[in-house]
Amino acid sequence: MFAEIPVRNGILKRIYPVGERIKKIHRVMEHTAHNRNARVMASADASIHFRLLGVLPLLFFLLQGIHYWRIGELGNMLWMCNIGNLMLAFGLFFENAMLIRVSVLWMIPGLVVWFIYVVWAWGVFFSSTLAHVGGIIIAILALKRVGMDSTAWLYAVGWYLVAQVLSRFLTAPALNVNVAHAIDPGWQLTFNSYWKFWLVLTSAVAIALWLLGLILWKIFPVRTARNPIQSG
Repeated sequence: MFAEIPVRNGILKRIYPVGERIKKIHRVMEHTAHNRNARVMASADASIHFRLLGVLPLLFFLLQGIHYWRIGELGNMLWMCNIGNLMLAFGLFFENAMLIRVSVLWMIPGLVVWFIYVVWAWGVFFSSTLAHVGGIIIAILALKRVGMDSTAWLYAVGWYLVAQVLSRFLTAPALNVNVAHAIDPGWQLTFNSYWKFWLVLTSAVAIALWLLGLILWKIFPVRTARNPIQSG
């Protein structure tokens, strides 16, 4: 009986380290699971906040719509900078990176055109300022997360062509939305045909979007590992 005691002690000495190792492994697994769950929760929270950001450009778009409805010029809602807020809102709501990228590519030149043709000529309007200045701020914040890729400018050109067709058939010629009806007054002495003007303008737009996309691609490259948002 007493001879069994050393044997049992030897067995216990062997079992004890194994048990400690199992406990350590269990603690490590619990810690890893906790960290994983925390990351998932943080990612889910970030996704919700990102989607909710889309409320702002949607609000900017609706305020512009109310403004143009009051003055009887709803057709102006199809200007690239105005409709861009709606596109940005959908891009944020559905976490669609390409919609966000295209909206950014159009909001930047839209801001310049707005300043020259609206602010410089007519002054500052509340809803218009929100749509252009507020819209581009939200767009850049979104772009910092999704990044710019090398093909977004092609989609931006395609969207421009679609908007041109819609503007030509759905808006009044007097508004000349997106210059889809007539030569811009500043270029009437240079071009004697609208379609020559349109061809030059479209070529210039494509080149400008390509250059802008290239610059934004360098500043905000896509980081695939950190960016789970769908691209198309």
